Amino acid sequence: MKFASTRGGSPEVGIDDALAAGLAPDGGLYVPLAIPEAHLDKAGATLADTAAALLGPYFAGSRLEPQLADMCRAAFDFPVPLRPLQGAGDYLLELFHGPTAAFKDIGARFLAEALSRLRESGAPPTTILVATSGDTGAAVGAAFHRREGFRVVILYPDGRVSPRQAHGLGCFGDNVQALRVEGTFDDCQQLVKQALTDAGLRESITLGSANSISLGRLLPQMAYYAHASLQFRADHGTSLNFVIPTGNLGNALAAWLARSMGLPIGDIVIASNANDVLPRYFDGADYRPQAGKATLANAMDVGAPSNFERLRWWHVDDAAVRASMRACSVDDGQISAAIAGAPARHGLVPCPHTAVALHALESLRAHGDRRPWAVVATAHPAKFERVVEPLIGHEVKPPPALAAALARSATATPLGLDYPAFRDWLLESTAVQ
Repeated sequence: MKFASTRGGSPEVGIDDALAAGLAPDGGLYVPLAIPEAHLDKAGATLADTAAALLGPYFAGSRLEPQLADMCRAAFDFPVPLRPLQGAGDYLLELFHGPTAAFKDIGARFLAEALSRLRESGAPPTTILVATSGDTGAAVGAAFHRREGFRVVILYPDGRVSPRQAHGLGCFGDNVQALRVEGTFDDCQQLVKQALTDAGLRESITLGSANSISLGRLLPQMAYYAHASLQFRADHGTSLNFVIPTGNLGNALAAWLARSMGLPIGDIVIASNANDVLPRYFDGADYRPQAGKATLANAMDVGAPSNFERLRWWHVDDAAVRASMRACSVDDGQISAAIAGAPARHGLVPCPHTAVALHALESLRAHGDRRPWAVVATAHPAKFERVVEPLIGHEVKPPPALAAALARSATATPLGLDYPAFRDWLLESTAVQ
């Protein structure tokens, strides 16, 4: 299968080259020229089995094709349960049982497996650049920690992630370094994109990306939607609809892509926080990126969602995009109310991002929608204890892997919002490796 840039200015490439590059040379995002049809009648015995079957067409002809099943088994070795909530037709898809207690573990671990197996013996080290609004960086750091031939540089907005998230970004050491940037997530993302398209820099350093701009992050995220929807249809004889909290649009786009391949996925609702670029667009306004605003659901504080470029590329016009899914915006007051009410109403304690989706679900129910809906739970609430615990009135115990990360020391280097300074830092830090 061939992959093209959304901007049309780069040659078509195979999946191996697309994974290694991360971003296309013209600054666009790689997309498959055609969306293949999935021939899956039922879920595999495990998530890894479903993932291997779903991803197979994208890796046809790849050096990785013979290893795909092994890659999926190595990456997807933790559960992603779909469990019923209190309330008829309400479900929760739990994606936070990986090593960093967030859904980003799924794509990050698959990408690390892929890039490790593509690396040629004796090749120079690859520096993986990743901008994060809280969870992506830790997942990528964990996935590549101590992997031979790789270095990870994490950029996060200083003061705009939770304290436990910040600790999780700087606690690895070894081949993983964290930079706390004076700016927003969008500023961090722009620095990464500038570096990835800097031809002179790439002559000196081998660079790769691990944000959802990378196909190696986006494609595997389809697997949990495929697995859950196939299991649900087998058990209930109908399609499952999803409410997906999203900032950079990668998680919701993965659901749309899985549905486009033929999986039994019903409607998709994007649940955004006060950063309402996507809700305004889906309501009919022009697509206008804006400066990111700080909210309680900080991992979604994105004002310029990168994956919108892919979504638009796959549709003939704005009307077609708007027909593909819906979107809503949830403010901090509504997030707090959803967290406080969730134990009694739904029988769970949510993180702020999951609470955004729970509020959207409650709105659907209030308007008479009685179809089955699954809220996508993207992170463990213990990562946001300063927001969650005062609202529910008791401690949220961290899962073991998160507790172990919090027990390690952490450090991050300050960085101003200055691309030349970032470029110089990359060159200097690489030289002393």
